[in-house]
Amino acid sequence: MKIVIIGGTGLIGSKTVDRLRKQGHEVIAASPNTGVNTITGEGLAEALAGTDVVIDLANSPSFEDKAVMEFFETSGRNLLAAEKVAGVKHHIALSVVGTERLQESGYFRAKLAQERLIKASGIPYTIVHSTQFMEFLGGIAQSGTVGETVHLSPAYMQPIASDDVADTMADVALARPVNGTIEIAGPERSRLSDLVGRYLKAMGDARKIEPDPEARYFGARLEDGSLVTDNNPRLGRITFEEWFATSARK
Repeated sequence: MKIVIIGGTGLIGSKTVDRLRKQGHEVIAASPNTGVNTITGEGLAEALAGTDVVIDLANSPSFEDKAVMEFFETSGRNLLAAEKVAGVKHHIALSVVGTERLQESGYFRAKLAQERLIKASGIPYTIVHSTQFMEFLGGIAQSGTVGETVHLSPAYMQPIASDDVADTMADVALARPVNGTIEIAGPERSRLSDLVGRYLKAMGDARKIEPDPEARYFGARLEDGSLVTDNNPRLGRITFEEWFATSARK
């Protein structure tokens, strides 16, 4: 099977490429660095020729409201149009648990626009909604830092390790399209402020956590159910402690 992974050189992409190649599939890791650009259209037709499955893992380089919307709309339209011409049989996109609940945020408005383009394309599809990656805990801490204090919402989160995400993406690539959304999450649910506090302590970081219900997450105020799902998610196997012991300092 020929599989093209847009964003195939990134965190999730590179792991997914590796898994599918080890199973004997022809996999193209597509990105601007490899001559495939979904914004300009460069290299798309050539990369997609004869392709069975496309996995879209591309992310916007800017999270500014206008820029992120332009990225996901332009990239989505170009990619889906090229897939139609190539006769792609399954379009897979990675999105975020809670996207539809976080529409105060320009980033999540753009992700919802991307999902709507996929659903309207006529191409068989699967959208994977993932909770936050454990690898992003440091960035989440930085986003809430003022001086030596980190202001974060105490809403619940259920972060997932990137290895578990890549396992799911590889499995979905080899399965039939569901023409709908599946959800994945980590094995443990914690409050965002508590988990980031555990992360900072484990890293030897002296910053203090200030739980703040008004603290914004990518511009959106969180409720307890904003970032988690009870919709029968596929659960990852890697706990925070296991992830930290093997991956956090890489």
